[in-house]
Amino acid sequence: MDITHITSLLGGIALFLYGMSIMGAGLEKLAGGKMQGVLQKLTSSTIKGVIFGTLITGVIQSSAGTVVICVGLVNSGIMTLTQSVGVIMGANIGTTVTGQLIRMADISGDSLWLTLIQPKTFAPVVAFIGCIFYVFLRNAKKKNIGQIMLGFGILFTGMSLMDSGVSPLRESAAFQELFVSMTNPILGILVGVVATVIIQSSSASVGILQALSSTGLVTFGSAIPIILGAHIGTAFTPLLTIGGSSKDGKRTALIHLYFNIIGSVVLLAAIYAVRYTIGIPVWNDVMNKSSIANIHTLSSVAAMILFLPFSRVLSRLAVLTVPDSAEEAQELSMPVLDERLFKSPAVALQQAKNAVVKMSRRAARNVNLAAPLLIKMDEDVVSAINVRENLIDRMEVEVSNYLIKMTDQELGDDESHAVTELLNFVTEYERIGDYAVNIMEKSEELYEKEASFSDHAKEQLKLLTSAMERILDLTNDAFENDDLALARQVEPLEEVIDIMVEKLRDQHIKRLKEGICSIDTGVVFLDVLNNAERISDHCSNIAARLVGMSEGDDYDSHTLKSLMHHNPTKDYSLHYEQCCKEYLVPLEAMEA
Repeated sequence: MDITHITSLLGGIALFLYGMSIMGAGLEKLAGGKMQGVLQKLTSSTIKGVIFGTLITGVIQSSAGTVVICVGLVNSGIMTLTQSVGVIMGANIGTTVTGQLIRMADISGDSLWLTLIQPKTFAPVVAFIGCIFYVFLRNAKKKNIGQIMLGFGILFTGMSLMDSGVSPLRESAAFQELFVSMTNPILGILVGVVATVIIQSSSASVGILQALSSTGLVTFGSAIPIILGAHIGTAFTPLLTIGGSSKDGKRTALIHLYFNIIGSVVLLAAIYAVRYTIGIPVWNDVMNKSSIANIHTLSSVAAMILFLPFSRVLSRLAVLTVPDSAEEAQELSMPVLDERLFKSPAVALQQAKNAVVKMSRRAARNVNLAAPLLIKMDEDVVSAINVRENLIDRMEVEVSNYLIKMTDQELGDDESHAVTELLNFVTEYERIGDYAVNIMEKSEELYEKEASFSDHAKEQLKLLTSAMERILDLTNDAFENDDLALARQVEPLEEVIDIMVEKLRDQHIKRLKEGICSIDTGVVFLDVLNNAERISDHCSNIAARLVGMSEGDDYDSHTLKSLMHHNPTKDYSLHYEQCCKEYLVPLEAMEA
């Protein structure tokens, strides 16, 4: 094997991997948002998950890619952990499509038709047509089709180069001895795992094995462990993407790993048990591209059939590996809203209010988690905020729908008014959750730009964060307990926060003008101040509604807040002075 063959092999591998990559990217673009839309509908059975997982992976030609999408969907709460199991099992089957396409290279014959359908004949033509589509056409859909055709052609051109590169190995004694040693199943699995982890694709590693089959040295005994090792190797790619994922996101990637490891070990044990008892006549027979493709597909199907009755075992194993504390399980649960309680409107209203209370605590928790990210980034915290925000959004829809359905019942005036107010509270808390996410995104922007606030700005933000935590606690406690005394303490604190934001904004603009602060950090700081001000405004709205509800139906929360400011009561003035001492005085001391 001379330098020409080595370069041919390396070039073939490069083209093969590149062709697979751009073909998959083109297919994914052509599918657009449909791929995730299909995954979101997997709610009924594991079988449907297997079918959809197979189809989607057949399109994008990456089981790891499908699993990464599953991790994202589970991470965001769109798909449950149990639903992901079927998709993952199907992904392993779908990724074998490439091998079945490559087997066409084994087609031989003297007729023109057989010559035309051989990849080495039509692949360059497909690549040429794809190139024309991709380079010269402006229509996005046609460009995507061109990218798919171009990738397909490049893939098979690379395959042909690999065949040429490995052809001298047919006569190599060293290579023959290497493949004889591959009959050791543990060594064969390790080779499959390592090769697949390196090139990040089981389809590609099996494709390379198919290319090596042209040497006539690849037997069933040497290929089967490598193929099963490739299954295990492909499960490591999603594990690299789970940093910052929720616990369920991490569990999804682990399900893929456990499925492939356990499935491969069980199949290997079964195969060797048959070999040493009954015997396998074809064990030492030479494999071609078709037989390798078939083994790859059949092993994936067999693993799926093996686990199909025990799909929940995989999710339970993942949960045992990444367990939830009792507190976390409670915090991330969805509230139960039973429509049978409509017959007792007072009970149904209390149930709805309990759900809004849970929503209020989650929104406050996100604010309290988001603000410190401006000082120190933590990907796990970002993930937790995203999970909780998704829950808040889902709760907004579910609670609102529940309350709207209540209006179809026979309600008294007080009950009807309570439904209307709860709908308003739901909107207020959902907006607080949105502003928490805005602050988190600003922290990510800082992190990506490798920028940070000055120590002085950090101290100011800590003081503002403390005031925000206080106003959220007051508001939520007042709402949960119908405590009007606490509700009346919110507006004085909100006024102080407005003054703090105004002072901080003026100081920061001054620092920007003097060049003490960079434009990047300056814009982020001002955006954070705006979000903090909006959060306190929503707290003020909630508190004013609580106070106004106690004064009858004909109240206006804005008028009520205006009266508090312009005609303050003794209690209002007392709370205002206390908040000034706690927050404004320290802020002014920082300015000195």
